Amino acid sequence: MLMSRRKRKEVKEINVYLNNKPLEQVTTMKYLEIIIDNKFKFSEHISYAAERCTKLIHSLSKSAKVSWRFKHEALKTIYKGAILPLLLYGAPVCIEAMKYEYNRLKYIRMQRLMNIRMAKAFRTTSSEALCILVRMTPIIIKTEEAVKQYNIRKGKGSQTQLSEREVELKNWPHPADAVKIIEVKEYKEQTIQAYTDGSKNEHGLGTGVVIFVGKELDVQREFKLDKRCSNNQAEQLAIAKALEAIETTDITGNSPRTVAIFTDSRITINSLKN
Repeated sequence: MLMSRRKRKEVKEINVYLNNKPLEQVTTMKYLEIIIDNKFKFSEHISYAAERCTKLIHSLSKSAKVSWRFKHEALKTIYKGAILPLLLYGAPVCIEAMKYEYNRLKYIRMQRLMNIRMAKAFRTTSSEALCILVRMTPIIIKTEEAVKQYNIRKGKGSQTQLSEREVELKNWPHPADAVKIIEVKEYKEQTIQAYTDGSKNEHGLGTGVVIFVGKELDVQREFKLDKRCSNNQAEQLAIAKALEAIETTDITGNSPRTVAIFTDSRITINSLKN
């Protein structure tokens, strides 16, 4: 196998003989259960891992009638003990390939097969909803988490990277400790005023934040979002970015630190109240 990252379309066949017999030139090879291609894109490895897990799920469905006879806990154990290690094997090597949508979809489709069986749900249920129903971390986030943990063990990058972990029910925050959102009809001028908005049209999707301290413009930011995001997500992201900017906003004098956030999204306000 001839490995190269050059994009020139040239004849790359090399005649190599061993004991007067020509060796076959290939574009992929397996080494330590990782499929290496001649361009180091690792798309073949992602397809290989997803295909192995898909076959495993289908074989379980045929032999043990996974769709109905196995309980949720048993299927979850099978997923964590047999399928997840196969998908995460070699994750630090092929994480760069996960930047492409067609590679991510291979893992998402595979996880969706297992989630449907765990949730006993209809096939029309979205992949995001299935992850919530079965309380499983999306496979792409899980892959990124595995890479972060690997880098921490090897002493690479930041040693304070965040990762998801399950929290016992007794350690969940009490609802009474949550931030109370007050919606007012009569506005009284506050020290910090943040105006947020998100919009989606045929040209794309974006969100913007403008913050005034008193009557002076202090922060003005805009963000471009992926086309897969919804308008509600753009509105919510605008509020989140406004809160991040307000944290570092300085107030001169002895003015009280009071904040008012303006938004035109009723759905966002209701979701924050919930």
